[in-house]
Amino acid sequence: MLKIRLKRMGAKKAPFYRIVVADSRSPRDGRFVEQIGTYNPLTNPAEVTIDEELAQKWLHQGAVPTDTVRTLLSKNGTMKRFHESKQGK
Repeated sequence: MLKIRLKRMGAKKAPFYRIVVADSRSPRDGRFVEQIGTYNPLTNPAEVTIDEELAQKWLHQGAVPTDTVRTLLSKNGTMKRFHESKQGK
């Protein structure tokens, strides 16, 4: 099962995350299938960049976002567009 989740990068006490699609059995910072964005919580406001097309592609293929990533995608508007596209079918 594929998950869209955060991969921690950066130094100690200075986290930086990549939003990746990975197998649910692989470790948090381990192997991933594709990187679809970044998340920097240290900036004010937090800086989030997400490749909209890749996120939609993986959501349609059945990848399940974690709770944190779901929140980030919702704030970005990606989840709303995903649900609208599913309703249109």
